[in-house]
Amino acid sequence: MKATPRNPSTEFEDREKRTFGDFSIDCVSRSELVEWFRKDFALNLTKPRVVMDVNGHGLSLARTDPDFRNDVSKADIIHCDGGFLVTLSKRMAGPQIPERSATTDMIHDFATEFEKSGNSFFLLGATEPVNSACEEILRAQYPKMKIAGRRNGFFASAEDENELISQINQSGADVVWLGMGKPLEQQMALRLKEKLNCTWIITCGGCFNYLTGHYPRAPKWMQEFNLEWLHRLATNPRQLFWRYVTTNPHALWIALNSPKKTC
Repeated sequence: MKATPRNPSTEFEDREKRTFGDFSIDCVSRSELVEWFRKDFALNLTKPRVVMDVNGHGLSLARTDPDFRNDVSKADIIHCDGGFLVTLSKRMAGPQIPERSATTDMIHDFATEFEKSGNSFFLLGATEPVNSACEEILRAQYPKMKIAGRRNGFFASAEDENELISQINQSGADVVWLGMGKPLEQQMALRLKEKLNCTWIITCGGCFNYLTGHYPRAPKWMQEFNLEWLHRLATNPRQLFWRYVTTNPHALWIALNSPKKTC
């Protein structure tokens, strides 16, 4: 029986990881994530790397949804989208996470790099109006960057998913941004990994909605003080109140009781 081809490794895979809850988070900055992609692109990977994030919602959800926990644990890269986790990593013993890497910021980091490198995006997720508007905004902000294709995040059948796979592969996209929200995007990312020819698949939650302004981002000072969740709650209380009331204390308890070890 032939062994499954494995991706070559890079020096980034030897970086320290910080354990919070059930996950080992890569201690990398946003710029290092861009560099990691560049290295992977040059290596011509046999399969795309799946890149997922961990934040408070994810820490809490992992304790109540074992399928989600297992899916995130299968990611090739787990980066930190929780500002409070960055703060705790720097105030408690153990490896330090250099900064928060929210996908709403990362997508701009990658777009800036891709204007120079010629690499391309595929935008997958959100509603059709949001997905279409996101493409228009990115094209206006980064006119030299290639957007190989896009599709909303709603599927009626397995046939739709097969058509999507063909569409992405034919587009030649290098990074697929996958925004469907937890836990659906984690499930989809792992399915797509076995069938796509891109270099990275990045799960990105509501990133497209923030880019288009359908979800307003918090002021910088609130982001710096780990209060973006409060701004989100104030601007979308009907959808987020129960989630934050239940998951925020739970996530903080999990983080504070995590082992201070290097993985």
